[in-house]
Amino acid sequence: MPTKPTKAARAKAAAERKLLAQERAESEALFSSIGEGIIATDGDGKITRINDAALGILGYTEKDPSLIGSWFPTTIIATYEDGSPIDMMDRPVTRAILTGTTIKTRALYRHKDGGLVPVALTVSPIMQNGKPTGAIEIFRDISFDIKSDKMKTDFISVASHQLRTPLSAINVYSHMLNDGMAGDLTSDQMVFIKNILGSVDRMNSLINILLNITRIEAGGVNVTLSQVQLQDLAQEITQEVTANANNKGLTIITDIASDLPILDTDDLLVKEVIANLLSNAVKYTPQGGTISVTLQPEGNSIVFSVNDTGYGIPLSAQEHIFTKFFRADNILSQDVSGTGLGLYLTKTIAESLNGELWFTSKENVGSSFYFSLPKQGSIARRGKFKLDS
Repeated sequence: MPTKPTKAARAKAAAERKLLAQERAESEALFSSIGEGIIATDGDGKITRINDAALGILGYTEKDPSLIGSWFPTTIIATYEDGSPIDMMDRPVTRAILTGTTIKTRALYRHKDGGLVPVALTVSPIMQNGKPTGAIEIFRDISFDIKSDKMKTDFISVASHQLRTPLSAINVYSHMLNDGMAGDLTSDQMVFIKNILGSVDRMNSLINILLNITRIEAGGVNVTLSQVQLQDLAQEITQEVTANANNKGLTIITDIASDLPILDTDDLLVKEVIANLLSNAVKYTPQGGTISVTLQPEGNSIVFSVNDTGYGIPLSAQEHIFTKFFRADNILSQDVSGTGLGLYLTKTIAESLNGELWFTSKENVGSSFYFSLPKQGSIARRGKFKLDS
């Protein structure tokens, strides 16, 4: 005969059941109260739980019984921008379960009424004994974010175009004064004119950056391929920044390989990336510092790097460094001019060339920025514009 549980054992079991019930209730309350959409699946990709926020984003007014137990990729339809469905094997939830890694991306989910909802999503696998047994997807509607970004981009584009007309007039007449076309100027007046021309150049540079960003984000910039000798390009741009470096007493050291393969890429875009990285190194390195420039093959890539002994980037700021308009606090305190747009633009251009841009940095020690291009070259892209330089 089985042994009858003791009173103490029964009490312990009851307490454990009560604790488990409490934990389940707390988990359900947390799951339901989160403002972002959440969908949980088992290892086969079947939906096991879905919260109210997810139902609202997808157009369901209540928990539809048909959702629970259905296969996520066929029940919640994800599409490309043209409305064609994303292949099941390419769905983030499928990839997360198959690879056991967290996937972050954007997609368009089909609403119950047939419309498309842009979402930002993160899918994390549920791991047991080192194997994925399901996944949890958290997502949010980013329709407002997209509209807001478009409004900002449209405003910047219009404002930049409108600024160019009066700025061109200021530039022309200032050069005429500088050249003595309205009579000889005094030494003080010459100083004033040179300051005006310097300000015009900086304003033109800012306008070009703003316009280039709006064009790239609209997918309208050409990537025109030609055969490019990277070492010649790197040496040319290094020479261009040498004068500014010398004015600050900076030392430039170069280590540029002489036997690199010729790449099929866009020389103007590559030049923009390299020039921005070098200019930043000069700008953010104080008097007497050192800048090291290297260009070397590494595996299937060619890597250009710029190492400086400058101000460096605080650890707390490093995750934001490629964000539009971001500038680290330590740079603001140094009174170094800038817009917070250069690195955002540089990274966007690098990626449009099928390249990568990354960095390492330590505050008050310096920074190293790396730009790599695949040896097989870039991919041509047809757009409406070329970048302004």
